[in-house]
Amino acid sequence: MKTGKVLIVDDEINITELISVNLEENFNVVCCHNGLDAVELAKKELPDIILLDIMIPGIDGFEVCRRIRNDEATKKIPIIMLTVKKEENDKVRGLKLGADDYITKPFGINELLARIDAVLRRSDMISASNTSDNIMQIGDIEIDTDKYEVKKKGTVIELTLREFKLLQTLAKNKGNLVSREVLLSEVWGCGNLGDSRTLDVHIRKLRKKLEDNDKFPKYIETVRGLGYMIK
Repeated sequence: MKTGKVLIVDDEINITELISVNLEENFNVVCCHNGLDAVELAKKELPDIILLDIMIPGIDGFEVCRRIRNDEATKKIPIIMLTVKKEENDKVRGLKLGADDYITKPFGINELLARIDAVLRRSDMISASNTSDNIMQIGDIEIDTDKYEVKKKGTVIELTLREFKLLQTLAKNKGNLVSREVLLSEVWGCGNLGDSRTLDVHIRKLRKKLEDNDKFPKYIETVRGLGYMIK
């Protein structure tokens, strides 16, 4: 039984066909191959999720994302960007424009399916809680998940993408332990448990930027051998 609708935007026909075949059992699939059509189809079809390539004719995926987010009818539709661009700056740009996730080509179909499932579950949780904004407050730290921006006492703190996602994951679970495995999976990608030492390095860098004294942290607490939590 089909439970939703997905809009696939990619100028590579073989990719749209591959994704369509793997999604059509559970979704009604709509495809297009340029940016201008994507914006119109998003308003016409109101899909449950959009898979959006960046390098497309007409207008690129960044501009498509911006227009969708600025339209009242489409601004809440989840977007996963698909692209060969691997530079962190490109990922940050897409996320700041409002993309919910970002996956680089080539990708495994199972990873894509897992990302779609995760984004839709997050979207359902937000709808269920009737969240009217995306501001999280932790003491004097403000986290804007729409703008991918963090402020402390009103001053913007420059974070890398991974640092931001680490903070966001901990903040969403405020008061609860988040295991090392969950943090690695959430921040470094589905099915990728990465290097535990890498996680510790990122936590140290995050503390240096957030804490008044990173030797005596008041925001991010270490639960030795298990993970981290925001008190």
